[in-house]
Amino acid sequence: MAALACLSLTVLGVGGAARGSSNSGLLKVRLGGDQTETRIVLDLDRSVTGKLMADGSGGKVVVALPRIDTASDLSGGGQGLVRRWNLERGPGALKLNIDLARGAEVKRRFLLPPGDGVQTYRYVIDLKALGDPTNPSVAVAPARPRAALAPVLPTRAAERRGPRVVVIDAGHGGRDPGAQGRSASEKDITLAAALALKARLERTGRYRVVLTRATDAYVGLESRVQIARSADADLFISLHADSGPTTETRGASVYTLSERGESRVTKVLRKDDWLMPASFPGADRTVGEIILDLTQRSTRNRSAEFAQVLLENIADETTLLRRSHRDANLMVLLAPDVPAVLLEMGFINNPDDERQLSDSAHRKRLMNAVGDAVDAWFARQAKVAGR
Repeated sequence: MAALACLSLTVLGVGGAARGSSNSGLLKVRLGGDQTETRIVLDLDRSVTGKLMADGSGGKVVVALPRIDTASDLSGGGQGLVRRWNLERGPGALKLNIDLARGAEVKRRFLLPPGDGVQTYRYVIDLKALGDPTNPSVAVAPARPRAALAPVLPTRAAERRGPRVVVIDAGHGGRDPGAQGRSASEKDITLAAALALKARLERTGRYRVVLTRATDAYVGLESRVQIARSADADLFISLHADSGPTTETRGASVYTLSERGESRVTKVLRKDDWLMPASFPGADRTVGEIILDLTQRSTRNRSAEFAQVLLENIADETTLLRRSHRDANLMVLLAPDVPAVLLEMGFINNPDDERQLSDSAHRKRLMNAVGDAVDAWFARQAKVAGR
């Protein structure tokens, strides 16, 4: 992780670049790195879920980008592990073809939304050398793909060295305003709450906080899950404001993934492959699906535990719905190895809830209570792991 963090800083200033049409989807291709690790960054004007079609076997990496186009077929010279690259336009998708300079594999792929002064989406592909990086003539075959995710056990939080990683998802944004109150939009309230929670958690020095969006930007639902998984998150919290059929209903509630949602995970993984093999070549598919099922069960249990701790902590700061812990088949809760909750902070179309959610002092108290829940949950996880 540390090596890649350093690499990402150097990528911005080095490597070749090619520009496409400003309204074509693809804006620029950038390369950076060396013969050990190389990063390819595609600057885009929209969110995308890429599909890995070739993982480095045979000296080639191919990534398809659905619903992305460019003004013309582009190509460029290489750097580091990349010998050359080109873009191939096809029906409904743009393909990035990468010829490798030596044996390498795709270490990770992820999408970064606009934020921190950057206005574009960035689709990142990290390559890692196989064999001895000091001798480019030595190349070994890519490692056999794992059948699926390794089981995630409750000891994960205790075993991590350094700060816990918490991903905060401010619901909606950009062209998607979410629910609407008399004078407030859900997307504005959720962003303000996310920033408040980030500040609360970072004050302790115990967390690294990642936001799915830090500005009024649109981020696709699948991209939000990708951000959590690429950050190697220990916890994912999605913030929302509800809207009811009448203005009488008010109160907060917490959602975790339903059993029906768990079955949806496998279907989505096979379709979009979320940084893991969509199929299980070279391994028994049944074994892979069993491992995935075990991982989901562990994650679902930990999500439910956090939901209960969360409700206990926010009860003194806001009204709760009568049935305050609910489950649902929601996209943002689908990461199979990241405990996740969706917090509906109140009903924005209820005058009392809207007034509270629009008040910065109330939001701060509410997010402080959420932060207390995060502290308590991680302490409980560590205690269980230490037994």
